[in-house]
Amino acid sequence: MIATDCAACHKGNYNNTPKTCEGCHLTDYNTSKNPNHPALGIPTDCIMCHTTAPDWKPASFDIHNNFYPFTGAHIPISNDCAACHKGNYNNTPNTCEGCHMPDYNSSTNPNHNAIGIPTDCDMCHTTVPDWEPASFPIHNQYWPIEGAHLQIANDCAICHNGNYNNTPNTCEACHMADYNGTTNPNHNAIGIPTDCDMCHTANPGWMPATFPIHNQFWQLKGAHALIANDCDACHNGNYNNTPNTCYGCHQSDYNGTTNPNHVSAQFPTDCELCHNETAWIPSTFNHDGMYFPIYSGKHKDEWNQCVDCHTSPGNYSVFACITCHEHNKKSEVDKDHKNVTGYSYNSNACYSCHPQGKK
Repeated sequence: MIATDCAACHKGNYNNTPKTCEGCHLTDYNTSKNPNHPALGIPTDCIMCHTTAPDWKPASFDIHNNFYPFTGAHIPISNDCAACHKGNYNNTPNTCEGCHMPDYNSSTNPNHNAIGIPTDCDMCHTTVPDWEPASFPIHNQYWPIEGAHLQIANDCAICHNGNYNNTPNTCEACHMADYNGTTNPNHNAIGIPTDCDMCHTANPGWMPATFPIHNQFWQLKGAHALIANDCDACHNGNYNNTPNTCYGCHQSDYNGTTNPNHVSAQFPTDCELCHNETAWIPSTFNHDGMYFPIYSGKHKDEWNQCVDCHTSPGNYSVFACITCHEHNKKSEVDKDHKNVTGYSYNSNACYSCHPQGKK
């Protein structure tokens, strides 16, 4: 249109006339609005995007990747500017969620909105069609992947089975088969709670394990508190049928006693009748209730120590009556018992007829 109007470009001066687009059209560049070229930093090399067609249209934008890369599912629409810009190139979103919030809000597997997944789509997704495959780097915010679970961290289907809604988030929800299949000990049989992480971590093989509810089965106190962390001291690696009585573990202590010899004295095997768990000594002994009244009745003021009656050191099955009482003259005792059948002049005979020390 202006090919014969030399002054339109040269303005009467044919020296140093610009020979680049921007040399003449920088004003057009500076006044551009859709988009605002200076604001976005678009180069001033007009022919990079425009031809000399009227109104600069159509135009290309070969440097689009400098502003937003075309990858994955975006590649098929790279020539359809209106698909994203819709005729307005100012303030076009440059984040995934800026365009894809409807996709976020309509997600169902999982429901992103319901479980509070961040709207920063590229944290998990690429631009691959259908958003798959996807990663989930914030998994630990919902369930920590540690221990044995680390081995399956990249195999989502092992736990989720393709459905990410209502996936269990407790140990027992996934591991009840392990709980029911336990044998050492049989968790089900002895009523151990199904709250696995009360005792276990996610370590392979569930080991090592703690047992904070031990006191519900057997109280660890006194001398036992010192071995509370050494399970083998009592269980020896087998947690089934472990004795739950003192004698069940301490039979050798009972059999090995010498002062007094529990076996020969026929003491009960219920250790805690006399002993506590703090130590075997000092111990108590209900002599009145089990054998002979020395803490009550007339004997309570007549003895000082065990050897007053138990004259054979270390053997408390031997005791003496006749040496402490007026029966130190055999002739008098014989006379008093002349009509007693089976009478014998010894302490055991006295006790057999006078178990309470009475005449």
